[in-house]
Amino acid sequence: MDSLSLKLVLTPTLIGGASLAGRRWGPAVSGWVVGVPFTSGPIALFLALNQGVAFARAAVVGTLAGTISQVGFCLTYGWLAGRFGWPLTVAISILVFGGLTAVLQYLPLCSGPVFVAAILAVLLALWLLPARAHDGPRALAPLPRWDLPARMGVATGFVLLLTAWAPALGPRLTGLLAPFPLYAAVLAVFAHAIQGPAPAALVLKGSLLGLFTFAGFFFTLATLLERAGIAVAFGSAILAACVLQGSSLWWLRRTS
Repeated sequence: MDSLSLKLVLTPTLIGGASLAGRRWGPAVSGWVVGVPFTSGPIALFLALNQGVAFARAAVVGTLAGTISQVGFCLTYGWLAGRFGWPLTVAISILVFGGLTAVLQYLPLCSGPVFVAAILAVLLALWLLPARAHDGPRALAPLPRWDLPARMGVATGFVLLLTAWAPALGPRLTGLLAPFPLYAAVLAVFAHAIQGPAPAALVLKGSLLGLFTFAGFFFTLATLLERAGIAVAFGSAILAACVLQGSSLWWLRRTS
């Protein structure tokens, strides 16, 4: 299977599965599920296959740093959701993500310190997230029939666009943009618009817990990609992600 075919099959399959799991178990779990690098993981793989492991590793370190930008998005949305409607809330949250990305673009990035900073940022955000993330309705309102295919289509389009523009953007900016919280934003906006700010905060709490998996996945990739090759690096990163995702689910169940 060529790279384009892989993008067209893998990305919508992963996003579709994540969305269905979220529908089954509620807003916090839906946010937790999309913390898995379903979009940025395939982007890293396609960059390694198309641009080489050196380019991909530089992008992976940028993506790892992008964990901090995602934290900024989630924390901003969580605090503003109770004060404003979803359009203004998501707009400001995206601006915060963009501002942090712009700052990170000009900082020296090394995978070890960036990983530590990312984990500390997630822990701090979980502590600062408004208390309404711990309560609110658990029932999901019905979603429109076009919701699932729309999510799959947008994800696939994002992967295709970013990987096509990667040579022009360069590895660092490509990596920093790869973790744009597209699905956390979609899930939070739907929850906010249909059910109110408390379910949106639950989505964001789950998304923050999922970022432990995200950071572990990309730290493992950054460590092994040039040393061990694509297959070993991605296999090890997936294994690390499974362990971390299971641990964060245990935490989510204890604190929900």
